[in-house]
Amino acid sequence: MPTDTPHGPDEPGRPDGAPGPADRARLLCDVRALAAETPAERGGAVWRLDEPGRQLDSNLVRLPPGRRVDTHAEPDLDVLLLGVDGSGVLDTPDGPVPLAPGSLVWLPRGSTRALTAGERGLAYLTVHRRRPGMQIRTRPGG
Repeated sequence: MPTDTPHGPDEPGRPDGAPGPADRARLLCDVRALAAETPAERGGAVWRLDEPGRQLDSNLVRLPPGRRVDTHAEPDLDVLLLGVDGSGVLDTPDGPVPLAPGSLVWLPRGSTRALTAGERGLAYLTVHRRRPGMQIRTRPGG
């Protein structure tokens, strides 16, 4: 029996994940499933938001067991960090913050932090305002 959907079978933006216009809401992925399917030893970005016309950037990052992201500060952007799989510790000037699936942390711009993955590794989602792309400009006076 057919069901009513906002998109026909050949239209972009379908629930099956096919790409669609930037002005339509759609399911992008299941971050829990992606994190669970990614080997704990694999590090780096597992998924990135790459929708055209977006105002946000988002990454699902896997940090292997015991690995660390050294102390750093993001000078320009607030960042939301959501623990998705595994465990870890967010080190801040105010002390350690344990991370587990479901932990949601706000990292205000300028804040200093480091991340250390637990014994099963850590998968986390970051969301922040999109950075402007690199632009090639002519030098003043030449």
